[in-house]
Amino acid sequence: MAREKKETQKPSKAWLDTYGDMITLMLCFFVMLYNPSEVDVTQLATITQSLQMTETENTSGGLSLSAGRLSDLGNNINSLPSLEKGKSLGLAKKKAVSLFAPDVKSNRITITSDERGLIITLLSDNFFEQGSAELNINETRETLLRLADFFKSAEMKNRRFRIEGHTDNAPVAENSKYLSNWELSSERAINVLHYLADYGVDENQFSVAGYADTRPKFSNDTPESRAYNRRVDIIILDEGHF
Repeated sequence: MAREKKETQKPSKAWLDTYGDMITLMLCFFVMLYNPSEVDVTQLATITQSLQMTETENTSGGLSLSAGRLSDLGNNINSLPSLEKGKSLGLAKKKAVSLFAPDVKSNRITITSDERGLIITLLSDNFFEQGSAELNINETRETLLRLADFFKSAEMKNRRFRIEGHTDNAPVAENSKYLSNWELSSERAINVLHYLADYGVDENQFSVAGYADTRPKFSNDTPESRAYNRRVDIIILDEGHF
């Protein structure tokens, strides 16, 4: 009588469930650690390019993120100062958001950023009468004191700042002591610097500029938008804009 053939038992795949759970947990862990403000844009672009390579391309291997250990070491050493300054600016933004929370809530200032750096905008109608460069010091003293403390802080020690004055497109009054919006915007920036200097900031870290109505944030079609265009921007400059 012929022996019955024993069917070969297939290996169990139960381990795949445990493996899948582990991968999911690891993914969640690294997502929690991910900080988009510290992304290396160049490295991200290289990764994206390598993932987008089509099957029709003849390549002998994948794209490398670095040319080699020595090259990578050199790149890391060269990037250390800019990385440090970038982290410092990030910390400065967090501190500014916390320190100026009362002023932001009362619509005295706004805090934004662009390629130039961190921008603290003094909404002009809170600080100046329309057509005037004289600060409403009684109304804004507490805000100016907070600004001075911020610029004297350790995070700002080796930074450079620029104070920019802006106006709307309405011409100055005929009896104004300012010849045009150029003088008005410049004088506003200078007066802000003078008051900050009186509160102890280092003037040597600052520069001033007046742009009249040449750089509006909004159109000048409504009274509200013109009010936002009348402003003084204090910029914590990024390294490339010193």
